[in-house]
Amino acid sequence: MLLTAGAIFILLIMSAFFSGSETALTAASKPLMHQLEKGGNLRAGLVNRLLRKKDRLIGTILLGNNLVNILASALATSLLITIFGEAGVVYATIAMTLLVLVFSEILPKTYAFRHSNRTALLVSPVVNMLLFFLAPFVYTINLLVRAILFLFRVDLHGEDVYHSPTEEIRGTIEMHAEHDDVEGHHHMLKSVLDLDDVQVGEIMIHRRMVATLSASNSIEKIITEVLKSPYTRIPIWRGNPDNIVGVLHAKALLREIRDRESKGSSINDIDIISIASKPWFVPEYTPLSDQLQAFRSRREHFALVVDEYGSLLGIVTLEDILEEIVGEISDEHDVSVPGVHIHPDGSFVVQGDVTIRDLNRQLGWHLPDEEAATIAGLVLHEARRIPDVGQNFMFHGFRFEIMRRHNQQITALRVTPPTELADT
Repeated sequence: MLLTAGAIFILLIMSAFFSGSETALTAASKPLMHQLEKGGNLRAGLVNRLLRKKDRLIGTILLGNNLVNILASALATSLLITIFGEAGVVYATIAMTLLVLVFSEILPKTYAFRHSNRTALLVSPVVNMLLFFLAPFVYTINLLVRAILFLFRVDLHGEDVYHSPTEEIRGTIEMHAEHDDVEGHHHMLKSVLDLDDVQVGEIMIHRRMVATLSASNSIEKIITEVLKSPYTRIPIWRGNPDNIVGVLHAKALLREIRDRESKGSSINDIDIISIASKPWFVPEYTPLSDQLQAFRSRREHFALVVDEYGSLLGIVTLEDILEEIVGEISDEHDVSVPGVHIHPDGSFVVQGDVTIRDLNRQLGWHLPDEEAATIAGLVLHEARRIPDVGQNFMFHGFRFEIMRRHNQQITALRVTPPTELADT
């Protein structure tokens, strides 16, 4: 009798082990285990190998768990029938239900869920051995299960339409956004994932705002313009501003001037095109992730953006892409361009060339940027015509008032956000 009771006790402990192992291994953090394995943790590597064979893992744990639970129940029933007769069946059912539920299911699973990574590392060697010894039985059971599912036309190889590694990372970032370790970085992490969805044309500096040099200018005038410019790289055109023939770096010009002065040569003989680098043209539809990789591989920081017809649209720099990730980067040479001014009534006076992405990011708005890159472009797209000064429009819950227009271009407008956004 004592021997039977001892066997039941051992079986309940084994049941608790199987239950806790199942919860720990399925709840363990895959990224953490991957990182630990790269750091040389052998048990983490074992956990990863077990998770890659999840069907066999679940089959082994369920086989072991059901085996010990059924055996423990059978022994308890036999023992209590011996003591209490036929009523022992009822006593055994009640007792084993409580014991299995509390000590072999809820207790170990609660602990394993709270300490999933630590528990997974602890139990992985034992589970791996069970996976080896029970492999023939598990394989046979899995074949039977697959056959049954096949009869019901269940596709075991179909992909989960809701599962995407990128979306899983996004969800993880959002879930931990309020944690102290992530709170200051979750916007940057999300921006990195958005690089595939943003095109160069959406963040480029428009050609109207790009400082350029004419190759036909005298060297004195070019030097003067370079010194006045806050930029180190300046496109050079010949014939017409669309015909970019090179990109002059201020250091290359200064180096050439120093070399000529050291040799006693005249700087008037400098061929500005010969010291300029070749222009690099990129399509406006290039994703930022591809452009960032191209900047790295070419070891360049500056590219000219063209449309499908080869016409110059603007420029994009490595700093522009980095600002999409970390936010605005300003230095002592940046040009301060008034773009957004808030009024006491809660409205904003915005220049037409301010990008929608910047407004959404800085002010917490959610204006669509699929059809237009700038706020003026959005109004033109929604209005389907060129509005007059003083006209008002309501789009996406915002009120837009045209304040200034130059020829066919909207240069300034007043934007009044919805009340719930204005109060934040």
